[in-house]
Amino acid sequence: MAAAVTSSRPYHIIIFGATGFTGQFVVEEVARCAAESPGGSSLKWAVAGRSRQRLGEVLKQAAGKLSMPELRTDIEIIIADVSIEESLAIMCQQGLVILNCVGPYRFYGEPVIKACIENGAHYIDICGEPQFLESMQLEYHTKALDRGVYVIGSCGFDSIPADLGILYTQRQFKGTLTAVESFLNISSGPEGSSGHDATWQSAVYGFADSGSLRQVRKKLGHKPLPVVGAKVKKRGFVFFSKEIEQYAIPFMSSDPSVVKRTQRFLYEDEHQSPVQYSAYVGIGGVFSVVKLFCGGLFFWFLVKFSLGRKLLTTFPSLFSFGFFTKSGPTMKQIEDTCFSLTLFGEGYSEGTDPMQGRPNAKICTQVIGAEPGYVATVSAMVQAAVTLLNELHSLPRRGGVYTPGAAFHKTSLIERLQSHSIKFSVRN
Repeated sequence: MAAAVTSSRPYHIIIFGATGFTGQFVVEEVARCAAESPGGSSLKWAVAGRSRQRLGEVLKQAAGKLSMPELRTDIEIIIADVSIEESLAIMCQQGLVILNCVGPYRFYGEPVIKACIENGAHYIDICGEPQFLESMQLEYHTKALDRGVYVIGSCGFDSIPADLGILYTQRQFKGTLTAVESFLNISSGPEGSSGHDATWQSAVYGFADSGSLRQVRKKLGHKPLPVVGAKVKKRGFVFFSKEIEQYAIPFMSSDPSVVKRTQRFLYEDEHQSPVQYSAYVGIGGVFSVVKLFCGGLFFWFLVKFSLGRKLLTTFPSLFSFGFFTKSGPTMKQIEDTCFSLTLFGEGYSEGTDPMQGRPNAKICTQVIGAEPGYVATVSAMVQAAVTLLNELHSLPRRGGVYTPGAAFHKTSLIERLQSHSIKFSVRN
């Protein structure tokens, strides 16, 4: 670990919300990472949350699972609560980077970002909520820049594979890449795959509040990015994809929002040619289309009313056909699940003018990884934190609110991920 812990800050990393479903995986990943770091420069870390007893149990559980008995005694516990400003300030004063695992972020994220900026700690989360991510950029970018603090959201499965996948594709493309369509495919074992209730809640409140995202974008006041090359047509709501040989729909995630913000940053700050982007997800055969259509209609109807939202969040398993549960996926489901994100790019070969004629070159890249919701997400988050600690000089300006692509485009994050649980490659 190249970064030395300053005398006033005893920890490189503090995991806030370590007792949550995702937080427990983050504890294990940070422990592994610390064990891998060379002896003389070990990673110093702590856990934070509301309950000392529960934090102690998480450390005990990780100690047993990883055969690291020292975790029970050597890792400091910090008591912090999002509703108690002073506790957040004390936590942020002790760490260089805060990993925020407390969601839904629209309800609990802002006080943590505010505390990080005021107390000089960098901030990383795994948020997949565009309203939160973009409103934090609107509210805090200048403050973070003034304080020299980096606030980097969406450093999990939302949206590192897509955002860095496009940067990787641009680097591999010989010429000017002008458009990318991505197709997500999630494969699971005999027990299927599932998600945790917190992700479902984020989706429910996100769809219910889509109007506020339009308001935030209005306030940001961005001019449309220039379209370089041929304009890509959007596909229909449901279509059969020849690329992945199954039915697909637009991917309702934070990926399009995050990628667009990265492309805007690279265009405005780095004078790079912007890439058009569309995201889709494979849903399978005809039966899946019918099920999705019926479930989707029901969801859209209920999400518009407070009683409907109450029903959706109280009975996640019922309304998501068993996909989201309060207990989250089993370890067997996690072990048997993986994802592949295939990116189909087009553009203009070297020496060809992107303003003239149709694209004349194509590229196909792939990002593959372990189970996306927790394994790939946690690995991405921790590697982002390590990259921030080690390569602070390669990040843009002196601070600010950024996407992963904007923050890490000049760092070795893609190479770090390659040696962990997310692989990037060119497909022939």
